[in-house]
Amino acid sequence: MCGTCGCGQNDQPIRILKPGEEEHPHSYIHAHEHSHGNELHVHSHDHEYAHSHDFEDAHHDHEHLHEHKHGEGQHDHVHNHDHPHSHSRQIVIEEDALHRNDLIAARNRGYFDAKKLFVVNLVSSPGSGKTSLLEKTIAALKGKAEIYVIEGDQQTMNDANRIKAAGAPVVQINTGNGCHLDADMVHKATKKLEMNENGILVIENVGNLVCPSLFDLGESKRVVVISVTEGDDKPLKYPTMFQTSDICIINKTDLLPYVDFDVAKAREYALRINPKLKFFELSVKTGEGMEPWIDWVLEEVKGLS
Repeated sequence: MCGTCGCGQNDQPIRILKPGEEEHPHSYIHAHEHSHGNELHVHSHDHEYAHSHDFEDAHHDHEHLHEHKHGEGQHDHVHNHDHPHSHSRQIVIEEDALHRNDLIAARNRGYFDAKKLFVVNLVSSPGSGKTSLLEKTIAALKGKAEIYVIEGDQQTMNDANRIKAAGAPVVQINTGNGCHLDADMVHKATKKLEMNENGILVIENVGNLVCPSLFDLGESKRVVVISVTEGDDKPLKYPTMFQTSDICIINKTDLLPYVDFDVAKAREYALRINPKLKFFELSVKTGEGMEPWIDWVLEEVKGLS
């Protein structure tokens, strides 16, 4: 269970598989976080069956029955005691979970730097066109740079199969009830990818503009994708994601004549949140605007050499 957002509370196992790889008990990663005082203990198990641990911080009313004998008579007295429980334990779990993630992210970043890999954390809400953008990017980079992919979804191997068909080595992470990838999942997934130096690793995160913004994966750049079908006020609604991103891609520009989306307003709102954001406006479907995006990726890879 995620100590920060509460996702994964039904403890569905996490799966990390290559397309076509046979599922077996060791493909499951199942972590339990137990809080003792101010310490957080994380235990990972590889097994086939899931079970849950529920923690609740609330007020509990307890009724205690006390029997007092007075002479020959017996009187039952019911006393109600209210025991308030502090929310501090929940805060400690959240802080420890993020701290542990940041430590693993730093280890990931060191590994990526040593291999001179340019790593992109690709984030968006569902349906913005992340996977399609990735397919077109793989095709455009063919013969120019090696690209590897980690796919994140709650269930299915659908996106991993698409990326494999596009020609890139890929590993799928199925998060079960989880709404985001974390650094440890990425660390484990990289062990399944045989990556050479001076390449590109794209981590396509779970479709969600909230929780992935809190989790550093060790990436070089975070790229948030929005589409013109979503509404130009997206940056104001989900400020943390735009604040923590380096690049904003506005996709599906071919649909601008048919939707009520103001590109200038979207850019203005995003820059209010993060004045350092760099923008690419493109249409994955038509290919318009893709060239500047590909050039930027190649320049970033060149800078690591």
